[in-house]
Amino acid sequence: MAGRKLRLAMAGGGEGAFIGGVHRMAAALDGEWELVAGTFSSDAARNRRSGEQLGLSPDRVHDSIDALLTDERARPDNERVDAVAIVTPNHLHAPMTIAALNAGFPVFSEKPMAMNLAEARAIAEAARHSGQLYALAFTYSGYPMVEEARARVARGDFGAIRLVHVEYVQGWLSNPLDREGNKQAQWRTDPARAGLGGALGDIGTHAFQLAEHVAGLKVEALSSDVTTHVAGRMLDDDVNVLLRFEHGARGTLRATQVAAGEENGLRLRIHGEKGGLEWSQMEPNTLALRWLDRPAEIVRAGGPGLSPTTLPRQRTPSGHPEGYIEAFGNLYRAVAGALRNSGPAEGGALGEATWFPGLEPGLRTMAFVEAVLESAKSDEKWTAFPAITGSS
Repeated sequence: MAGRKLRLAMAGGGEGAFIGGVHRMAAALDGEWELVAGTFSSDAARNRRSGEQLGLSPDRVHDSIDALLTDERARPDNERVDAVAIVTPNHLHAPMTIAALNAGFPVFSEKPMAMNLAEARAIAEAARHSGQLYALAFTYSGYPMVEEARARVARGDFGAIRLVHVEYVQGWLSNPLDREGNKQAQWRTDPARAGLGGALGDIGTHAFQLAEHVAGLKVEALSSDVTTHVAGRMLDDDVNVLLRFEHGARGTLRATQVAAGEENGLRLRIHGEKGGLEWSQMEPNTLALRWLDRPAEIVRAGGPGLSPTTLPRQRTPSGHPEGYIEAFGNLYRAVAGALRNSGPAEGGALGEATWFPGLEPGLRTMAFVEAVLESAKSDEKWTAFPAITGSS
């Protein structure tokens, strides 16, 4: 792999899709990847047009994941793809991922990991059996100031962590767009394609992964309220959860897509004995630090005093905004680094430039979805969170 771009195949993300284009921009950002093959749509004409628009050779555009994998396995080493990106609706994540892993190809998948925890466990088993790398697109982990926040918590700047509050607030589903022809809304609110959770699976999993990742603590129990505000909608659109973390920390998680007027309000606050931090996705270059015994601080991306693990994630000088695509690109760059260095399936050590979300956060987010729904239906005050690790 040295001295050349890594070859990428993509499943999903064709004409009219949103996230496929984001993946392609992110993969291209560092010149590490080249898209050479794909199966972009179940609609034959749309699939063909997508391949043409992306400049791919017609013989590398396939009508199914099975045809794609069969063709790639038959190609010589100097042509075969190095990884497969899965950017489909949720119901295809597990079957496509397992097929790719079993065929001997590393996978970079969209989140959530699968439709449910059982499917997620099947993916984990396929990854272990095949020995292939598995990565998940929990994009917000790739922001430089998220890494700065994680590093400061990990080195004990705030003392023992007491409070972890995360919210992901959107308003785009305040109206029944799912019944008005909006394709993005239709599959996200359809249990057959989205899975067990609506807002819970779509953005609640992002919030949960971010909270555990930065706090360095695992949730042990939760108590939830799950609501569907839009009449006739089949999945939740508003979720509120009380969290009990290990070592006595407490927290809350809010995920809603019916907060009319809100855009993409992902916000994290963590407080310890000595102080705390705040980070917002809509102002991603700023990390606010607040202290019990001294004035508050504002730490800026590209500025002085950043942690060594933050610096590799920086792309522009101070004052030049970075955002979503760059954070996504950091994950693609980390996956490329792991592949080039034959890194472990979970990526590099936490905080290194080769770290990316893998099996454990994927499994834990699916366990979170199921625990939240179980709690919402239960008369018990607290629902225990199952013991989940990367080997579960």
